[in-house]
Amino acid sequence: MAILLALGSALTYGAADFLGGLASKRTPVFQVTFLSQVIGSALFGVVVMIFESEDPTTAAFAWGAAAGIGGSTGVTFLYRGLSIGRMSVVAPITAVEAAVVPVIAGLAFGERPALIAFGGVVLALVAIALVSSAPDPGHPDGVRTGLRSPGVVEALAAGICFAAFFILLERAGAGAGMWPLVGSRIASFVLLGAIVVATRTTLRPAPGTGSVIVGAGIADVVANGLYLSSTRHGLLSLVAVLTSLYPASTVLLARVVLRERMAVPQLVGLAVAAAGVALIASG
Repeated sequence: MAILLALGSALTYGAADFLGGLASKRTPVFQVTFLSQVIGSALFGVVVMIFESEDPTTAAFAWGAAAGIGGSTGVTFLYRGLSIGRMSVVAPITAVEAAVVPVIAGLAFGERPALIAFGGVVLALVAIALVSSAPDPGHPDGVRTGLRSPGVVEALAAGICFAAFFILLERAGAGAGMWPLVGSRIASFVLLGAIVVATRTTLRPAPGTGSVIVGAGIADVVANGLYLSSTRHGLLSLVAVLTSLYPASTVLLARVVLRERMAVPQLVGLAVAAAGVALIASG
Protein backbone atom coordinates (compact mmCIF):
# COMPACT_ATOMS: atom_id res chain seq x y z
CA MET A 1 0.00 0.00 0.00
CA ALA A 2 2.78 2.45 0.92
CA ILE A 3 4.50 1.84 -2.42
CA LEU A 4 1.35 2.50 -4.44
CA LEU A 5 0.58 5.65 -2.45
CA ALA A 6 4.14 6.96 -2.84
CA LEU A 7 4.16 6.25 -6.60
CA GLY A 8 0.78 7.96 -6.93
CA SER A 9 2.25 10.93 -5.09
CA ALA A 10 5.23 10.97 -7.45
CA LEU A 11 2.95 10.93 -10.48
CA THR A 12 0.81 13.83 -9.26
CA TYR A 13 3.77 15.86 -7.93
CA GLY A 14 5.35 15.57 -11.36
CA ALA A 15 2.15 16.75 -13.03
CA ALA A 16 1.84 19.66 -10.58
CA ASP A 17 5.42 20.74 -11.21
CA PHE A 18 4.99 20.54 -14.96
CA LEU A 19 1.80 22.62 -14.87
CA GLY A 20 3.25 25.11 -12.38
CA GLY A 21 6.42 25.55 -14.42
CA LEU A 22 4.39 25.93 -17.59
CA ALA A 23 2.21 28.65 -16.04
CA SER A 24 5.28 30.41 -14.60
CA LYS A 25 6.63 30.99 -18.11
CA ARG A 26 3.87 33.59 -18.61
CA THR A 27 2.72 34.51 -15.09
CA PRO A 28 4.96 35.67 -12.17
CA VAL A 29 6.18 32.81 -9.98
CA PHE A 30 4.77 34.12 -6.69
CA GLN A 31 1.40 34.61 -8.33
CA VAL A 32 1.32 31.06 -9.69
CA THR A 33 2.44 29.59 -6.37
CA PHE A 34 -0.04 31.61 -4.31
CA LEU A 35 -3.03 31.00 -6.57
CA SER A 36 -2.31 27.27 -6.88
CA GLN A 37 -1.98 27.04 -3.09
CA VAL A 38 -5.29 28.86 -2.58
CA ILE A 39 -7.08 26.59 -5.04
CA GLY A 40 -5.56 23.46 -3.56
CA SER A 41 -6.32 24.60 -0.01
CA ALA A 42 -9.98 25.24 -0.84
CA LEU A 43 -10.31 21.73 -2.24
CA PHE A 44 -8.47 20.18 0.67
CA GLY A 45 -10.58 22.09 3.20
CA VAL A 46 -13.74 20.54 1.79
CA VAL A 47 -12.20 17.05 1.92
CA VAL A 48 -11.11 17.48 5.55
CA MET A 49 -14.52 18.73 6.67
CA ILE A 50 -16.23 15.74 5.06
CA PHE A 51 -13.88 12.87 5.81
CA GLU A 52 -11.54 13.74 8.72
CA SER A 53 -12.46 11.93 11.96
CA GLU A 54 -9.34 12.59 14.06
CA ASP A 55 -9.30 15.47 16.55
CA PRO A 56 -6.80 18.26 15.73
CA THR A 57 -3.78 18.66 18.01
CA THR A 58 -1.26 21.44 18.53
CA ALA A 59 1.59 19.10 17.59
CA ALA A 60 -0.08 18.15 14.31
CA PHE A 61 -0.54 21.80 13.37
CA ALA A 62 3.01 22.69 14.45
CA TRP A 63 4.69 19.94 12.41
CA GLY A 64 2.44 20.75 9.48
CA ALA A 65 3.12 24.48 9.66
CA ALA A 66 6.87 23.91 9.69
CA ALA A 67 6.52 21.57 6.74
CA GLY A 68 4.31 24.09 4.95
CA ILE A 69 6.93 26.82 5.19
CA GLY A 70 9.51 24.47 3.68
CA GLY A 71 7.14 23.21 1.01
CA SER A 72 5.84 26.58 -0.16
CA THR A 73 9.37 27.99 -0.26
CA GLY A 74 10.45 24.97 -2.25
CA VAL A 75 7.58 25.30 -4.71
CA THR A 76 8.46 28.96 -5.25
CA PHE A 77 12.10 28.11 -5.98
CA LEU A 78 11.08 25.20 -8.19
CA TYR A 79 8.56 27.14 -10.26
CA ARG A 80 11.14 29.87 -10.71
CA GLY A 81 13.70 27.32 -11.85
CA LEU A 82 11.25 25.61 -14.19
CA SER A 83 10.31 28.95 -15.73
CA ILE A 84 13.90 29.93 -16.62
CA GLY A 85 15.56 26.56 -17.13
CA ARG A 86 14.87 23.24 -18.80
CA MET A 87 12.18 21.23 -17.04
CA SER A 88 14.11 18.02 -17.72
CA VAL A 89 17.09 19.41 -15.75
CA VAL A 90 15.58 21.47 -12.94
CA ALA A 91 13.02 18.95 -11.64
CA PRO A 92 15.43 15.99 -11.37
CA ILE A 93 18.15 18.01 -9.61
CA THR A 94 15.56 19.04 -7.04
CA ALA A 95 14.44 15.44 -6.65
CA VAL A 96 17.93 14.09 -5.95
CA GLU A 97 18.24 16.28 -2.87
CA ALA A 98 14.63 15.69 -1.86
CA ALA A 99 15.33 11.94 -1.92
CA VAL A 100 18.81 11.72 -0.39
CA VAL A 101 18.22 13.92 2.67
CA PRO A 102 15.13 12.01 3.94
CA VAL A 103 16.98 8.70 3.49
CA ILE A 104 19.76 9.98 5.73
CA ALA A 105 17.18 11.30 8.19
CA GLY A 106 15.28 8.00 8.20
CA LEU A 107 18.44 6.06 8.98
CA ALA A 108 19.28 8.57 11.72
CA PHE A 109 15.80 8.05 13.20
CA GLY A 110 16.53 4.32 13.46
CA GLU A 111 14.88 2.99 10.30
CA ARG A 112 16.49 -0.15 8.92
CA PRO A 113 15.04 -1.14 5.53
CA ALA A 114 15.55 -4.69 4.29
CA LEU A 115 18.78 -5.10 2.32
CA ILE A 116 16.97 -5.71 -0.97
CA ALA A 117 14.77 -2.65 -0.40
CA PHE A 118 17.81 -0.53 0.38
CA GLY A 119 19.31 -1.75 -2.88
CA GLY A 120 16.18 -0.45 -4.56
CA VAL A 121 16.73 2.92 -2.88
CA VAL A 122 20.24 3.08 -4.32
CA LEU A 123 18.91 2.24 -7.80
CA ALA A 124 16.19 4.87 -7.46
CA LEU A 125 18.77 7.52 -6.55
CA VAL A 126 20.88 6.50 -9.55
CA ALA A 127 17.77 6.71 -11.71
CA ILE A 128 17.04 10.26 -10.57
CA ALA A 129 20.62 11.25 -11.37
CA LEU A 130 20.39 9.68 -14.83
CA VAL A 131 17.10 11.36 -15.60
CA SER A 132 18.76 14.67 -14.72
CA SER A 133 21.36 14.18 -17.47
CA ALA A 134 19.62 16.35 -20.04
CA PRO A 135 21.42 17.64 -23.16
CA ASP A 136 21.54 21.32 -23.98
CA PRO A 137 21.77 21.91 -27.74
CA GLY A 138 23.01 25.46 -27.07
CA HIS A 139 26.17 24.23 -25.36
CA PRO A 140 29.25 23.26 -27.46
CA ASP A 141 29.50 19.69 -26.13
CA GLY A 142 25.74 19.20 -25.86
CA VAL A 143 25.64 19.27 -22.06
CA ARG A 144 25.45 22.30 -19.82
CA THR A 145 26.22 21.90 -16.16
CA GLY A 146 27.24 24.02 -13.20
CA LEU A 147 25.68 26.67 -11.01
CA ARG A 148 25.53 29.15 -13.89
CA SER A 149 23.09 27.01 -15.84
CA PRO A 150 19.59 28.58 -15.78
CA GLY A 151 17.48 27.26 -12.91
CA VAL A 152 20.19 25.15 -11.22
CA VAL A 153 20.59 27.31 -8.10
CA GLU A 154 16.81 27.45 -7.74
CA ALA A 155 16.65 23.66 -8.13
CA LEU A 156 19.22 23.11 -5.38
CA ALA A 157 17.36 25.42 -3.00
CA ALA A 158 14.05 23.74 -3.81
CA GLY A 159 15.53 20.30 -3.10
CA ILE A 160 16.55 21.25 0.44
CA CYS A 161 13.13 22.75 1.09
CA PHE A 162 11.27 19.69 -0.20
CA ALA A 163 13.45 17.38 1.88
CA ALA A 164 12.48 19.40 4.95
CA PHE A 165 8.82 19.14 3.93
CA PHE A 166 9.02 15.34 3.64
CA ILE A 167 10.77 14.92 6.97
CA LEU A 168 8.68 17.36 9.00
CA LEU A 169 5.36 16.05 7.67
CA GLU A 170 6.33 12.48 8.55
CA ARG A 171 7.29 13.55 12.08
CA ALA A 172 3.66 14.46 12.83
CA GLY A 173 2.92 10.78 13.43
CA ALA A 174 0.30 8.29 12.32
CA GLY A 175 -2.40 9.49 14.71
CA ALA A 176 -2.48 13.08 13.45
CA GLY A 177 -4.90 12.41 10.61
CA MET A 178 -4.84 15.01 7.85
CA TRP A 179 -4.42 17.93 10.28
CA PRO A 180 -0.69 18.36 9.56
CA LEU A 181 -1.64 19.23 5.99
CA VAL A 182 -4.14 21.76 7.32
CA GLY A 183 -1.35 23.40 9.31
CA SER A 184 0.87 23.19 6.24
CA ARG A 185 -1.71 24.94 4.07
CA ILE A 186 -2.31 27.70 6.60
CA ALA A 187 1.42 28.41 6.95
CA SER A 188 1.84 28.38 3.17
CA PHE A 189 -1.06 30.76 2.69
CA VAL A 190 0.28 33.22 5.28
CA LEU A 191 3.86 33.12 3.96
CA LEU A 192 2.98 33.40 0.29
CA GLY A 193 0.28 35.97 0.99
CA ALA A 194 2.82 38.15 2.79
CA ILE A 195 5.21 37.86 -0.17
CA VAL A 196 2.47 38.74 -2.64
CA VAL A 197 1.53 41.83 -0.60
CA ALA A 198 5.16 42.87 -0.07
CA THR A 199 6.02 42.53 -3.75
CA ARG A 200 2.67 44.00 -4.84
CA THR A 201 2.18 41.06 -7.17
CA THR A 202 -1.05 41.17 -9.13
CA LEU A 203 -3.32 38.17 -8.65
CA ARG A 204 -4.66 38.22 -12.17
CA PRO A 205 -3.01 35.41 -14.17
CA ALA A 206 -1.93 35.87 -17.76
CA PRO A 207 -4.61 34.96 -20.31
CA GLY A 208 -4.78 31.23 -20.91
CA THR A 209 -2.95 30.23 -17.72
CA GLY A 210 -5.89 30.12 -15.31
CA SER A 211 -6.83 26.51 -16.00
CA VAL A 212 -3.16 25.45 -15.84
CA ILE A 213 -2.80 27.05 -12.38
CA VAL A 214 -5.99 25.35 -11.21
CA GLY A 215 -4.63 22.01 -12.40
CA ALA A 216 -1.33 22.62 -10.60
CA GLY A 217 -3.14 23.44 -7.35
CA ILE A 218 -5.35 20.35 -7.48
CA ALA A 219 -2.47 18.04 -8.39
CA ASP A 220 -0.32 19.46 -5.59
CA VAL A 221 -2.87 18.88 -2.84
CA VAL A 222 -3.62 15.36 -4.11
CA ALA A 223 0.11 14.60 -4.11
CA ASN A 224 0.48 15.92 -0.54
CA GLY A 225 -2.35 13.74 0.67
CA LEU A 226 -0.96 10.63 -1.02
CA TYR A 227 2.50 11.26 0.41
CA LEU A 228 1.23 11.80 3.96
CA SER A 229 -0.80 8.58 3.68
CA SER A 230 2.24 6.68 2.41
CA THR A 231 4.26 7.69 5.50
CA ARG A 232 1.61 6.03 7.67
CA HIS A 233 2.18 2.71 5.93
CA GLY A 234 5.92 2.68 5.19
CA LEU A 235 9.37 3.91 6.16
CA LEU A 236 10.40 7.50 5.45
CA SER A 237 13.63 6.28 3.87
CA LEU A 238 11.60 4.33 1.30
CA VAL A 239 8.47 6.37 0.58
CA ALA A 240 10.39 9.66 0.27
CA VAL A 241 12.62 8.12 -2.40
CA LEU A 242 9.67 6.71 -4.33
CA THR A 243 7.87 10.05 -4.12
CA SER A 244 11.02 11.77 -5.37
CA LEU A 245 10.77 9.84 -8.63
CA TYR A 246 8.33 12.55 -9.75
CA PRO A 247 10.78 13.94 -12.35
CA ALA A 248 9.88 10.95 -14.54
CA SER A 249 6.36 12.34 -14.79
CA THR A 250 7.61 15.90 -15.36
CA VAL A 251 10.11 14.81 -18.02
CA LEU A 252 7.57 12.68 -19.88
CA LEU A 253 5.04 15.51 -19.89
CA ALA A 254 7.73 17.93 -21.11
CA ARG A 255 8.56 15.44 -23.88
CA VAL A 256 4.94 15.01 -25.00
CA VAL A 257 3.68 18.58 -24.57
CA LEU A 258 6.78 20.73 -25.11
CA ARG A 259 8.70 18.34 -27.38
CA GLU A 260 11.76 18.49 -25.12
CA ARG A 261 14.25 15.87 -26.29
CA MET A 262 15.08 12.99 -23.96
CA ALA A 263 18.72 11.86 -23.96
CA VAL A 264 19.78 8.21 -23.78
CA PRO A 265 20.81 8.52 -20.08
CA GLN A 266 17.31 9.76 -19.27
CA LEU A 267 15.73 6.78 -20.98
CA VAL A 268 18.11 4.46 -19.12
CA GLY A 269 17.17 6.29 -15.93
CA LEU A 270 13.50 5.48 -16.42
CA ALA A 271 14.38 1.78 -16.77
CA VAL A 272 16.60 1.89 -13.68
CA ALA A 273 13.78 3.60 -11.78
CA ALA A 274 11.45 0.73 -12.63
CA ALA A 275 14.04 -1.75 -11.37
CA GLY A 276 14.48 0.22 -8.17
CA VAL A 277 10.74 0.30 -7.51
CA ALA A 278 10.58 -3.47 -8.08
CA LEU A 279 13.33 -4.09 -5.50
CA ILE A 280 11.70 -1.80 -2.94
CA ALA A 281 8.37 -3.57 -3.48
CA SER A 282 9.93 -7.01 -3.07
CA GLY A 283 11.65 -5.91 0.14
